[in-house]
Amino acid sequence: MPRSDHRRKVSTTISAEAYDFLRRLVESGRAATLAEAVDQVVKRARRTENRSRLEQATAAYFARRSPAAAQEEKQLGLALAQSGDEVSFDD
Repeated sequence: MPRSDHRRKVSTTISAEAYDFLRRLVESGRAATLAEAVDQVVKRARRTENRSRLEQATAAYFARRSPAAAQEEKQLGLALAQSGDEVSFDD
């Protein structure tokens, strides 16, 4: 992970298990430093949170749409699937 001038110093105490996990990331070569290991873990947590938000928004969208909109989307999907058979990506 490249160094950045935008890094912030954090001083805190973590559990022994969390420290061991971060240290193993460094020892295995998956992170160069403890700071990089923390960045990786935070990045994964943010990705998981973003996916969860997207899942919730998608479920809410499908729960709110009208039967007419659902039918229209179904027809569009079928049309797209059929046109996909006619597309040649080699030409």
